[in-house]
Amino acid sequence: MTALEMPQRPPLWQRLLFAVPLFGWMARDAANAEADDWYYTAGAIFSMWGCSTLLFGLPGLYIPALLMVPVMFLILILISRG
Repeated sequence: MTALEMPQRPPLWQRLLFAVPLFGWMARDAANAEADDWYYTAGAIFSMWGCSTLLFGLPGLYIPALLMVPVMFLILILISRG
């Protein structure tokens, strides 16, 4: 038994995701979240969605919603499998 345990290295996909400047910072905060951090993460996501709507107009509103359809299908499949 040792007195000091070395922290495990995160997997490659996680290190690559965390290396992306804007999204990586939010993903790292979401991965190491406390109870109140989920509200800030949700607020940041909705703020980015609002900024894309202001910047690109209606496509900025519709395209992120359309991209969430496969994600929601996957979530529903995972829920139904138990």
